[in-house]
Amino acid sequence: QVHLVESGGGLVQAGGSLRLSCAASGRIFSSYAMGWFRQAPGKAREAIAAINWSGGSPYYADSVKGRFTISRDNANKNTVLLLMNGLKPEDTAVYYCAADPYLDLAAGTPMSADFRSWGQGTQVTVSS
Repeated sequence: QVHLVESGGGLVQAGGSLRLSCAASGRIFSSYAMGWFRQAPGKAREAIAAINWSGGSPYYADSVKGRFTISRDNANKNTVLLLMNGLKPEDTAVYYCAADPYLDLAAGTPMSADFRSWGQGTQVTVSS
């Protein structure tokens, strides 16, 4: 099992940008899938982006496609980034990083039940 720590959340005005980081520690293999989820008050946790540890098979939810980018940090290979541009008030949520050693992202939309390891979450608030 891996240990995940998110950072980079905060308060931003609509139209602004934030970059979230997920630092992973432990034994991580190239087969790992990494995902970003978010959960707004009163709503279910939803997958918004995912990527293989090798950097392939990127997934984006329709709600963030074209605005968010998931990637490995070239400077720190144990970190997965979520660059969020064009933020909207409806993006306000707690954002979670997740990892799983067996999930095949090519098989379909990732679900929270697919991931075995989770970070503690970081709050993102977008003001209008």
